[in-house]
Amino acid sequence: MSLPPSVHKSTHALLRAKLSQLRSQSTSARETKLLVSEIATMIGYEALADGLSVTAGAKDKSPLGYEYTCETISPGHVSLVPILRSGLGMVDAFQSLLPYPVPIFHLGMYREKSTLQPVEYYNNLPYHTASSPSSPESSKPSDLAILLDPIIATGATASAAIDTLRDWGVGRVILCSVLASRDGLEKVAAVWDEKTADGKSRVEIWVGGVDDGVDGKGMIRPGLGDVGDRLFGTIGK
Repeated sequence: MSLPPSVHKSTHALLRAKLSQLRSQSTSARETKLLVSEIATMIGYEALADGLSVTAGAKDKSPLGYEYTCETISPGHVSLVPILRSGLGMVDAFQSLLPYPVPIFHLGMYREKSTLQPVEYYNNLPYHTASSPSSPESSKPSDLAILLDPIIATGATASAAIDTLRDWGVGRVILCSVLASRDGLEKVAAVWDEKTADGKSRVEIWVGGVDDGVDGKGMIRPGLGDVGDRLFGTIGK
């Protein structure tokens, strides 16, 4: 079964090998953190190559005194938005890829156990200053929000996060995940199925791997388990 056109699954051999290592129940919290970061770097490299472009900027000089034209990324107003807790494991990777520091806004969500629906418990998007002409650039809605969530299982959490970002006023969203279920991707891809004026999708989804389904608890099969618990050593809490 084909994936929605806005979904991009990595075919990189190294990423697939690292994903198999991450799946193992014997992988420690330290190894899990390293593998999530490495996989996030590989996904981010592909996603941002597609989602960003470069523009000519100011002049500068090399150490030999030769003049050159600086290039910078476009759009210029980018933010990182990890979904707590597990999204924190992908932040360092994306910070290292971007050429300059960008604001990091956090969304805290958990799934209610009986309905598996997302409940938002934390949101530090600057709603109170977003519409003010005098507010700092970092407080205004981002032209591009890079949403970080290692797992897309039912798709409910990622969908709710995209709705939140759309309500804030972002121009586009790039969602990056380590692993997703096929049904979850279908759900997320349909949340904001629109194009920008230049023909880009409002939401592009980049994943390291795709599994077929989820179990009765909303966990991907065979999946990775609870990545947040694995990252922070709280399995069996």
